[in-house]
Amino acid sequence: MNLLDLFKHLKPYVRPYRWLVFLALALTLVGSLTAQVNAWVLRYAVDSVAALLNLYPEATDAAQSAAPGAVSNAAISTGPDVIAAGFEVLALITLILLGKEVINVIIQFGQKYYGEKLRIHISHDLAQSVIERVLTYRLAFFSVNANQPGKLQTRMDRGVESLTRLVQNFFIDILPMFASSVVALAMMFNANFYVGLVGFATVPIYYYVSRKQAARLSGSRHLIKELRENKSHGILSILESMPVIKSFLREDIEKAKQMSLQTGLTDVQLKIRRTSFIFDGLKTFIEQIGVVGIIILTTWLVLSGQMSIGAIMFHILLYSNVTAPIRRLHLIYDQMNDALIYAESFFELLDDGEEKKSRVESSGNYRPDRNREQGLIGSFSLRGVDFTYPDNASPTLHDINMEIRPGETTALVGLSGAGKSTLINLLDKFYQPNSGQIMLDGVDLEEYDTAFVRENIGLVLQKNHIFNGTVAENIRYGNPTATDEEIVEAAKKAFLNRQVSAMPQGYDTPAPLLSGGQQQKIAIARMFLKNPPIIFLDEPTASLDALATQQIKKSLDAIKKDRTVVVISHSISQIIDADRIYVMQNGRIAEGGTHEELYHAAGAYRDIFDAMARSLNIDKIAKTLE
Repeated sequence: MNLLDLFKHLKPYVRPYRWLVFLALALTLVGSLTAQVNAWVLRYAVDSVAALLNLYPEATDAAQSAAPGAVSNAAISTGPDVIAAGFEVLALITLILLGKEVINVIIQFGQKYYGEKLRIHISHDLAQSVIERVLTYRLAFFSVNANQPGKLQTRMDRGVESLTRLVQNFFIDILPMFASSVVALAMMFNANFYVGLVGFATVPIYYYVSRKQAARLSGSRHLIKELRENKSHGILSILESMPVIKSFLREDIEKAKQMSLQTGLTDVQLKIRRTSFIFDGLKTFIEQIGVVGIIILTTWLVLSGQMSIGAIMFHILLYSNVTAPIRRLHLIYDQMNDALIYAESFFELLDDGEEKKSRVESSGNYRPDRNREQGLIGSFSLRGVDFTYPDNASPTLHDINMEIRPGETTALVGLSGAGKSTLINLLDKFYQPNSGQIMLDGVDLEEYDTAFVRENIGLVLQKNHIFNGTVAENIRYGNPTATDEEIVEAAKKAFLNRQVSAMPQGYDTPAPLLSGGQQQKIAIARMFLKNPPIIFLDEPTASLDALATQQIKKSLDAIKKDRTVVVISHSISQIIDADRIYVMQNGRIAEGGTHEELYHAAGAYRDIFDAMARSLNIDKIAKTLE
């Protein structure tokens, strides 16, 4: 991405606030003119004083011939005349300079205020746009290594920060300085073409050196971006894994990982600073050559009578205004490079091209006009389904063929990593199969409106996410329009109401403070509140104690009635009650049937079931119950 591309991408976000841009441009124009006032005033002051001294040469001669510390009679007699004659000059200079400062205060306030206002509005719009866009992406996008949470957060935060800082500084620093530089250079050419040419000659050289500096540092800045993303993701991983780190006493390993990242980041930063200092010294030398050239040329012009003595200071001050933005060019390049580096990855998230189509969740338009009384939805048919996760070398699912009948409970059984949860992800349209077909009530799942499918599916995972907020807010996530009474009723069905009611804050208790088992009950309460015709249960009672598991099982048994249920479980009680069971091995369907059929077939299911029974020490339990 180059600078032109960057501004093209920013244009839609700046356009709504173009009145702020116009105000900033108007203030910049006035500011670029007032910035030259000092040069004009200084030339006028020097030339006026020289002219007055020429009118009263005796005062100058007397002052020069008098002994140090002595005051001659001539100076005393002519001093008041000189001061009186110069009073008008002094008064005019004072009035102009004070007036200029008043105008500058107003201009600088306006530039800073409107620039900051523009930055805040654009920051708001960029941040909201990227969040809204990311929410439309399919889960496959987040499965890619480059889009891990910490890295993605860095891309988003740094992108908004660098882009908005560039916009703000463009109107507060860059644009005013360059406008002042152009005006000052035009005045130099207008005053004397050759002096203007000397002032202009250093500009392309300075610009060329700055471009070389930017090119030299470009690779390092991309490396810093990658290191920052890795560091941010590493810190997030440490914070999320703190119990595991401490339980295994692996603090030293994590410190070493972060030290390696931090050392790499430090080395690159030092390299950038070293290169910058070398180029900055070279640019300062170039600027001083220009100053020396202007002093020599203007002095010769004064001596040859082509220019007044005040013009020396006039051109030096104008040249200072010309080089002011050039002196800060490296800072401007730093900001632009940061913006370009992070803008490239940031605007990739907002891309509207072909890549966006592959990222955004696909959705058909089919929404059957039916309700539960007219006929259940939930008849799934899978034919030859294959699936591989992004960035994964080996396929996860192979040639899946199965039937999920409406109104029945289907159990998926298998060892960890067999592909059970992946299969549910496909049924919920979180991912698309690489090949094969999934039919829902006789219609290809891809033709369904994605929102409609998920409206009719309740999902309870082994580990459900709890949002920052109260218990009531987390349960209401299942139905945003639910009343407080409905929330309490859902909590009762999940056997959570008694525990929450006993808390000092009740349903206003922050949900993250609850235990893992209580949080799992919140997820189940959400599902009860949603009340969908299709239910997917992925180890729903894995985090619960035996009593809670029994209670939840009773509630789930009640809600399963007349619904399509797919359950993943290592619990014998959950499996044995299923109408149909599919056994998965290495991403394939090994066998399917009822509990009795599969057990007597003495295949993979029997091995798994017997292992479950042995893990429960079922023989001893049976003897105890006798």
